[in-house]
Amino acid sequence: MASPKTMPTDVPVTDFLDAVADEQKRADCYELVDLMREVTGAEPVMWGPSIVGFGSYHYTYASGREGDWMISGFAPRKRELTLYIMAGFEGYGALMESLGKHRTGKSCLYIKRLDDVDRDVLRELIAASVAHMRAEHPEDGTPP
Repeated sequence: MASPKTMPTDVPVTDFLDAVADEQKRADCYELVDLMREVTGAEPVMWGPSIVGFGSYHYTYASGREGDWMISGFAPRKRELTLYIMAGFEGYGALMESLGKHRTGKSCLYIKRLDDVDRDVLRELIAASVAHMRAEHPEDGTPP
């Protein structure tokens, strides 16, 4: 079975973030580092070449495939910021309605910039997702 392509690396997060060309996006990234560090209690780690992750958990699919993934994280993409809300969005309808301008994928929250969303609601959403993931994976859902 092939190993996952996206794994923790030793690349300093600050080196990666300092290379983000757009000044506002770079500032948003540093703010997200502070927020996610506080909510998760974990230090940021580069996952692959472009994702900043916090904490980790182990998963096993019905197919037998297994691996490790971050509890929460984000990636500064060209068009927008991608935040990884690993619990998904089901059950968070009220938060999502009051979050602000965004779009979602299965467990990805896409925002153009932090000023487009209510930061308190974002913090609550991330905290709820982290709590959910730690409840689902109590043996390893704690900070490394």
